Amino acid sequence: MEGVKGPYLLLCTHMAFLDFKVTTAALFPHRASYVVAIDGFLYREWLLRNAGGICKRKFTNDIQLIRQIRHVLVKQKTVLALYPEARYSLVGTNAVLPDSLGKMAKLLGFPVVMLNMHGHYLNSPCWNLTKRGNRIEADMTLLYTSEELATSSAKEINSVIKEAFTYDEYRWQKDNGIVINHPKRAEGLHKVLYQCPHCLTEYEMESKGTHLWCNHCKKRWEMSVLGELSSVCMATDESTLFTEFTHIPSWYEFEREQVRKEIAEGSYHCEVVALVEALPNAKGYIPLGEAKLTHSMQGFLLEAVFDSEAFSLAKPVLSMYSCHIEFDYFGKGDCIDLSTLNDTYYIYPQGKDFSVTKMALATEELYEHEKRLSTS
Repeated sequence: MEGVKGPYLLLCTHMAFLDFKVTTAALFPHRASYVVAIDGFLYREWLLRNAGGICKRKFTNDIQLIRQIRHVLVKQKTVLALYPEARYSLVGTNAVLPDSLGKMAKLLGFPVVMLNMHGHYLNSPCWNLTKRGNRIEADMTLLYTSEELATSSAKEINSVIKEAFTYDEYRWQKDNGIVINHPKRAEGLHKVLYQCPHCLTEYEMESKGTHLWCNHCKKRWEMSVLGELSSVCMATDESTLFTEFTHIPSWYEFEREQVRKEIAEGSYHCEVVALVEALPNAKGYIPLGEAKLTHSMQGFLLEAVFDSEAFSLAKPVLSMYSCHIEFDYFGKGDCIDLSTLNDTYYIYPQGKDFSVTKMALATEELYEHEKRLSTS
């Protein structure tokens, strides 16, 4: 970063709320404007606006945002901080990035800087925000100068950015000997590891303390102080499939592969009753009532009757390369949010036969599947 003062486009990994504090420290004494999701403006819009916050609804195509980003760089001549993963990491690995990121960087023409943070996810994973207090660090690197952007294609820029965004928190923890002996270090892990790799049963996983188990086959795992899983109780049915994962991200990718198979077969389908709240602005959530949420090979469909009026929101597969989910959001339960340019709907599925993590995986895999079909 020697000699790099700005303005420039700062791309940051996204793992926890701590990211924003570390980004501010890394930039000091320079200031920045930040792209912030609509829920980040809740009840403090005046503060974020004055601090240079730019409001964005997640996973929507917003041309106005590009104009605002360009205004920050060209007119205000300051740093623009962007968290392109658009959600906290689910298992301490990088999330999918939009293909438009490289195009935008080339269009803007300003230097591109990468801030890759380590340990934030381990300190407070999205499935259990209780802080562990482990060591953290961050790397800040210049990826492209303006001159290099001009001579590189958007595809090449995307490739470099995606490589810079590659991380594995559990690998980093083990390689650096980061001991986390928190007594509840595995509690909530079943939110992302929703499918048993032994009996393949979905939505029967549970966790507490340092343990994770399947209620169907009774197999149990323990999470070590270095973030690894080990089997501590064999399943009651040894005739079923036996797959062992010590590395948490490997289990998560196994679930992705299972979803990918359903999509390849054309059988992926999820239909749940859900409670819905709207967030049209930063003043607060508006309860709308009960709705039916369908996630299928055609994408998302939210249907309901609100205040005696029929309501329908369709999000076709190619309109969303990923989606945003939350676990036990404000104590209301797991949720998925779907946005238009004017509103965001927070959807809380009811019952137990669902996983918002699976919906997130399916959104990404459906997009890739449909994209392959459309270009073949």
